[in-house]
Amino acid sequence: MAQASWTTPGVFAGRGGIRTDEAGIVTGELTVSTSWDGSRADVAVQYSGTSRWFTLAGSPVPCHTKRHSRELHQAVVHAVRAGNAATVPQSHAL
Repeated sequence: MAQASWTTPGVFAGRGGIRTDEAGIVTGELTVSTSWDGSRADVAVQYSGTSRWFTLAGSPVPCHTKRHSRELHQAVVHAVRAGNAATVPQSHAL
């Protein structure tokens, strides 16, 4: 089974933060992580320097190729930087 993961530390959430399942809106400096299992991508964030992860609202999403999961991760990082109560960009889920 195919697997991959990407992590981007030091991402500052834009104005309005991002929406998580567990904590609602979070703001500040975050680490963004995307894990892909061959059929879906799970996206989580944590405050930089902490150990607790939060599921980004809209995760998991169907994602059938490693390339698409990497593109999804990049889209999530951009969405976090944009803020506005960002969630997983569904247009990048394939």
